[in-house]
Amino acid sequence: MNHFQYRNNDLCCEEVPLKDIATQVGTPFYVYSHATLSRHLETFSSAFAEVPHLICYSIKANSNLAVLKTFVNHGAGFDIVSGGELFRAQKVGCDAAKIVYSGVGKTETEIADALQAGILMFNVESTQELDTINAVAGRLGKKAGIALRVNPDVDPQTHPYISTGMKKAKFGINISQALEDYRRAASLPNLEVIGVDCHIGSQLTKLSPFVDAIAKIRELVENLQQEGFAIKYLDLGGGLGITYDAEQPPSPADYARAIIEGTRGLGVTLIFEPGRVMVGNAGMLITRVLYVKKGEAKNFVIVDAAMNDLTRPALYGSYQGIQAADRSIDGTIIADVVGPICESGDFLAQDREIPAFSQGDLVAVASAGAYGFTMSSNYNSRRRVPEIMVKNDKVMVVRQRETYDDLIKGETIPEGL
Repeated sequence: MNHFQYRNNDLCCEEVPLKDIATQVGTPFYVYSHATLSRHLETFSSAFAEVPHLICYSIKANSNLAVLKTFVNHGAGFDIVSGGELFRAQKVGCDAAKIVYSGVGKTETEIADALQAGILMFNVESTQELDTINAVAGRLGKKAGIALRVNPDVDPQTHPYISTGMKKAKFGINISQALEDYRRAASLPNLEVIGVDCHIGSQLTKLSPFVDAIAKIRELVENLQQEGFAIKYLDLGGGLGITYDAEQPPSPADYARAIIEGTRGLGVTLIFEPGRVMVGNAGMLITRVLYVKKGEAKNFVIVDAAMNDLTRPALYGSYQGIQAADRSIDGTIIADVVGPICESGDFLAQDREIPAFSQGDLVAVASAGAYGFTMSSNYNSRRRVPEIMVKNDKVMVVRQRETYDDLIKGETIPEGL
């Protein structure tokens, strides 16, 4: 459920018509519903109420400080993958003991900063990373809590670009190698083995891949416990999908039942790293029609947002719902929704039956709260768009639109050129 609903003919975010926000800040812009963010976190967490658990929201999905603060206010921790995400987590007052650090390429500086901050644990992705964390911790006189990210080699049945738990993935350690690497970790003086980590992919719409992965991971945890490892945490990552089009992903309640049953008796605290399921349907990208171009082979609705603002359709061929901010528009048209970027891949929708938009109409691109702004760029020297949060009837600009001066910040023309 989300809080984007029509009131009469106006599409609203909570109590505010999107057209009013467009008048205030211009287009394009991202808009997030505070009530939806809060509800999603509460629903996910309450589904696991019967077992010890920690929700570590995956910052990469949407890293806006206001979004992060909303989750911190509701008790969440964070899953981070960079020093910049650690910086953001600290800026919003996250308890460092609720932070897990994932990612295949942690630098020594990033590891040191995380250790100084006092994070809960590193999800380690390679044997050499174990050695690096041990060395950095030793120099700092610290003990680093670690889990190994284990690939159970389960097909998540999702897009190959967001499939992460199979043998061919760059992520994690093959499960057949895990026991050996855990023994090695235990031999290193500045590491404390406290967990097992597994993340098989993103936008999963079936329970079976999760269940299959847990069965394999459970066996590993039991073997580790029999060898005397004090495994306190089982990090099962994220990956639960959302509805973009006609998908019917499991509800958090169904997901929780399967996870709780699959891990019963292990005596661990479960850690989850939800991202998309928290923020995806809590946000929209609002854009305005510049031109309608009717051709012999195809129709185009040209809008002022582009692939640099929302890259998922161009990158993954992904579906984003297209709605009219004013549903009184008569009729429909089969068309591509495209932007001003000088690339044929610059589209938000292709060959889609959409409202028969006219020049000046507002278009709402649905399910854009995850991997929207965070993946945006300045390609074609386009300014990144503002981010807006709505709470009840209050409109808050939580990121200003970039200026042209922002585009060249940090650049110089050397003397003598």
